[in-house]
Amino acid sequence: MHSLQTILGTAILALSTVSVVHGAQTGPARRVLGADDSTRLLAIVAPDGSLEWQMKVGAIHDAWVLPNGNILFQQGWTTILEVTPDKKVVWEYDSAKMNGNEGKRVEVHAFQRLDGGLTMIAESGPSRIIEVDQAGKIHKEVRLKVNRPHPHSDTRLVRKITNGNYLVAHESDGAVREYDSAGKVVWEYDVPLFGKERKGGHGPEAFGNSVFSAMRLPNGNTLIGSGNGHSVLEVTPKKEIVWKVEQNDLPGITLAWVTRVERLPNGNTLIGNCHAGPQNPQFIEVTPSKTVVWTFRDFNNFGDSMPVQAVLWSAENKK
Repeated sequence: MHSLQTILGTAILALSTVSVVHGAQTGPARRVLGADDSTRLLAIVAPDGSLEWQMKVGAIHDAWVLPNGNILFQQGWTTILEVTPDKKVVWEYDSAKMNGNEGKRVEVHAFQRLDGGLTMIAESGPSRIIEVDQAGKIHKEVRLKVNRPHPHSDTRLVRKITNGNYLVAHESDGAVREYDSAGKVVWEYDVPLFGKERKGGHGPEAFGNSVFSAMRLPNGNTLIGSGNGHSVLEVTPKKEIVWKVEQNDLPGITLAWVTRVERLPNGNTLIGNCHAGPQNPQFIEVTPSKTVVWTFRDFNNFGDSMPVQAVLWSAENKK
């Protein structure tokens, strides 16, 4: 039986949050795409916290809502699906069975629908980026430089950027590399340890440079989500750090495994915060001066292993 104190505490919490069942946001309410490995859920969360679309998934590190409203996501480490809002599968690609990967261990941690309809897929294990058409035929293949090869950690997020090159977060190497269309490394940045010792694990107590994401900014700098480095770095082409958010820079928030990062047009930065524990938000927006202006926290539908976070901007909520 629950004590009277516990019951009263629960009631007060329910009244003080947007929704105990759905989780809560601080700041402007937004639609959010999220996916969590521990709860095996991929969902679109409405501004009021309710789930307007959801699907059970396996292991997942990447997902998109496409311009046509379809959802592009992975179902486990090798299969990529495109489904309609009513969950009809309209495209499928299995990296474990296609284009020379039969019998090999392969994992996919990133993919992207490109202009023109091709899909870019980063394959860890084979250590390559491929671009395939709707029939699964390869139109381009780029071999990756990996110093510490492993099918689970060759890459994390990979994006084709506006100059036609590929920006790759190499988790096992602790490095971000930019490849041209021929596969030549044209820029490389080793994520520093800042003089600290490596520590195992996934939570705030761990530490390393298992980089998760990188975004090329309009000014030519690169925004980096450092994974278990618990930080966001903005690095110039000359590899100088000009802006940084560290583990305990945000009042009342502890950063753990920093996943997706995004620089908004207003100069603010979105930060994915994975494995940080239920007392911390999973998704955060900060100003250049590191003031927190928005957070998303939902440990009812999602859990402590939420590597996919994206705001689904619209004319109504874009800032």
